[in-house]
Amino acid sequence: MLARLASRIVPTLCPILFIASASSSTSNSPAKPVIRPVATLHTARAAHTATTLLSGQVLLTGGMADGGGSLASAELFDPAGDTLQQLPPLSQRRAGHTATRLPDGRVLLAGGYNGEYLASIEMFEPSTRRFREVGSLMVGRSGHTATLLPDGRVLFIGGVGEGWAFLASAEVYDPETGRSESVGPMHVPREGHTATLLGDGRVLVVGGHAGRRQNMVVHASAEVFQPRTNRFVQAGMLRMARHKHDAARLPDGRVLIIGGADRTDRTYYASTEIYDPGAATFEPGPSMAHRRYKITGTSMVLPGGNVLVTSGARVAEVFDVAGRTFREVAGALPDTYHFAASAMLTDGDVVITGGYSNNIRNTAGVWRFRYR
Repeated sequence: MLARLASRIVPTLCPILFIASASSSTSNSPAKPVIRPVATLHTARAAHTATTLLSGQVLLTGGMADGGGSLASAELFDPAGDTLQQLPPLSQRRAGHTATRLPDGRVLLAGGYNGEYLASIEMFEPSTRRFREVGSLMVGRSGHTATLLPDGRVLFIGGVGEGWAFLASAEVYDPETGRSESVGPMHVPREGHTATLLGDGRVLVVGGHAGRRQNMVVHASAEVFQPRTNRFVQAGMLRMARHKHDAARLPDGRVLIIGGADRTDRTYYASTEIYDPGAATFEPGPSMAHRRYKITGTSMVLPGGNVLVTSGARVAEVFDVAGRTFREVAGALPDTYHFAASAMLTDGDVVITGGYSNNIRNTAGVWRFRYR
């Protein structure tokens, strides 16, 4: 999907940032959540990554260019002043890649697409603010997931590879040795899936699709990766097959599955489901006010355990864990953006960056969510 989009030529977008003001409050009234525009990216981008560094700054890398193709550019967002600084470029242009912050604060970038399905891995060193190549995946892949395991290794799952092949393969990369080893495979190939670290160290993989156009199959199945055996085991069925959704682990260890779409992408969902790892079952969750898809990785668990759903619609929503309800956040984005990138800030705010509109036009917008 991202490879096809990255090859398209689309007009340049000059973003117009508008946001509704939050209602006034007094010192005796509870704080109300609001989203407001705070900055403009140096480069409009979508299908990029946003990673919070130990310093509290946010690293933005690569993505799909507004005029087609992939980007090698990178930027650093500083929440102290809501400013952006350009960084030295990545070693390679890439979109649909992953970025994983390691325990020591470095950031591991892997895979992606730039006309080829990339196997290369590079590391961002915060001390030098530069990228350097550190090895390669066993299989070039884009649209995959990356999950930091409790032992410090990184698990890469699925995606699309050479010849537009949908991948059931998975691999684990060890930053200490710079080597990747094959694990699994999954029971079915998946792109557009989610991978969520469970409280016991296993990884829940949900939904996604394989195939394209009329041959596409959207999965209702789930499976769990077990680090002890390096194998995947089947783990229940969604009540509704979905891809391009999101997932967030709740404070009690269950997993909220959010939105997504059917095979055509013309029908997308406001529905949610909740996965119980103990029973390996899904139950219906509350519905959002807005249908959303192409939102993977943009939902954030807030301090206190509520979940912010940031993209796929002009208005964000917060899932209240105690009340099992969604409520809208004050402030509207100027358009509906897909394949945006969000990151949790150290003060509990969330920054939302980039994405493309329904007309496949990138935005350079940066918004900040505040819930205090």
